[in-house]
Amino acid sequence: MEKGNNRLSTKKKKRGDAKRGVAKLSRWLHIYLSMVSFAIVLFFSFTGLTLNHPKWFGAEEQLEEKYKGKLNIKWVDHPDTNKVAKLEIVEFLRSKYQLKGAVSDFRMDDYELSISFRGPAYSADVFIDREKGDYEVTEIKKGMVAIWNDLHKGRDSGKRWSWVIDVSAIFLLIISLSGLILLLFIKKKRISGIVTAVLGLVLSYLIYLVFVP
Repeated sequence: MEKGNNRLSTKKKKRGDAKRGVAKLSRWLHIYLSMVSFAIVLFFSFTGLTLNHPKWFGAEEQLEEKYKGKLNIKWVDHPDTNKVAKLEIVEFLRSKYQLKGAVSDFRMDDYELSISFRGPAYSADVFIDREKGDYEVTEIKKGMVAIWNDLHKGRDSGKRWSWVIDVSAIFLLIISLSGLILLLFIKKKRISGIVTAVLGLVLSYLIYLVFVP
């Protein structure tokens, strides 16, 4: 009988240790991930406001500049489009006009060649006459708030920034789940906390039904 009690006591102790371990890990994750991701949360919270009200923050203001010139005719005037000097053309334009962003589009037909550069709150479109080598560049720049907005959306910000968004989302997910786990370990607040969370979900859904057309 005594051995049975000892086994039962050992199992309870192990369960208690496991619960304390989960609670400790959840607390650690919740606190330190919250601190690490503080800047991320602040950024996405603020840019949520600037996205919703771009006029308030001047996000729609832009500067447009146009350039014209002539490049090496040998780069473009070639019957075989595979031999068009794409790299030389792009590097020439970047060097001469400090064009930013990634090349998002490079098209050509028998008479014209077009190149698009895209970045957060930035665009540059180039049209080149393949017979003469004449070109025209239209560059559009927007302000810092517009850059923040595009970063929030992941628009024209590249694969590396896409990873930043993914990691940020994972951080926020872990913070939310660890907070919920911590709540479950607080007996006095457990039921009221869960009820509040459910009410929040229901309220969010009702707001969607009422206000979203």
